[in-house]
Amino acid sequence: MAVLIGARVSLVNLSCDHQRHSITSLFSQPLLRVSYHLPVGRRIKSYNPLTLVACLQPSKTVATNQFDNVLPSKDVLEIWRSADAVCFDVDSTVCLDEGIDELADFCGAGKAVAEWTARAMTGSVPFEEALAARLSLFNPSLSQLHEFLKRPPRISPGIAELIKKLSLKRTDVYLISGGFRQMIEPVAIHLGIQQDNIFANRLLFGSSGEFIGFDTKEPTSRSGGKATAVQHIRTVHKYKTLVMIGDGATDLEAKRPRGADMFICYAGVQLREAVAKKADWLSPSCHGGNLVTGRPGGSFRVGIGIADSKAGIANADSKAGIANADSKVGIGNASFEVGNANADSKS
Repeated sequence: MAVLIGARVSLVNLSCDHQRHSITSLFSQPLLRVSYHLPVGRRIKSYNPLTLVACLQPSKTVATNQFDNVLPSKDVLEIWRSADAVCFDVDSTVCLDEGIDELADFCGAGKAVAEWTARAMTGSVPFEEALAARLSLFNPSLSQLHEFLKRPPRISPGIAELIKKLSLKRTDVYLISGGFRQMIEPVAIHLGIQQDNIFANRLLFGSSGEFIGFDTKEPTSRSGGKATAVQHIRTVHKYKTLVMIGDGATDLEAKRPRGADMFICYAGVQLREAVAKKADWLSPSCHGGNLVTGRPGGSFRVGIGIADSKAGIANADSKAGIANADSKVGIGNASFEVGNANADSKS
């Protein structure tokens, strides 16, 4: 069973401590550190990629290896593979920023608003209360919003490719956010997502462009609103399987009867531990390669993937060809392909 195709391993140095040799390499992407360990005195002729994947973690966030849901189970992969629709949170998931924090910072109230956002994302205060409190701190005008929107959206690495692959699979994609439609529409255009597939709040302005509030009729303006939006989407379109991806408590709420079948916690920007530990799958990245295969990819990134029916991470039992590594040997420029359980490495 093929599990690792066209992987490339960079030259690394070998160091040891009293208990184990630790090989650590920074690959082409600077935010990811890959580490794996070889027992002292043991000569390794092959390496199980499932073990390798379990060692991956983004170096810029809290380590995800404290959680037992980083590697998805077979059942989780099956749900992901069969999803008719995937609903994405926007702030700190599809985009690198919290939109309201960025707008507040642009208007001169960034720090105070960011503190409220942190509280809202943990679910410690009702969302509608946090939203109203944050907006009252800076009252953005229409002209300020238009000026702010001249900035291009900052999309999380790998998201565009993932959404493209989902679309090619004819999986419908939605953006569901507690942020504001005026700020999310440019993101949807950039990613090729229909405007009708946006469920978000709306800033309201008076005849002179002054801020007068937000539309409280939008379900996403209150706690439980994302769950309501997901239930509406599922009812209208009669989806059999639906997945929610996000980083916050309001995203987790979307998993409920007639709502999302599964919640994937994306920790590539923020790792909220209270949310992460309750997720069906905790993903530290949303990069291409393995994201579209559900297995280790060329850059050894672990994350959300469109799992092949015969080779998801949970079933990856083939041996990858990291050969003859001992205390005297690093792994240098090894480029190899695995086609069966006993593939030889090429170096």
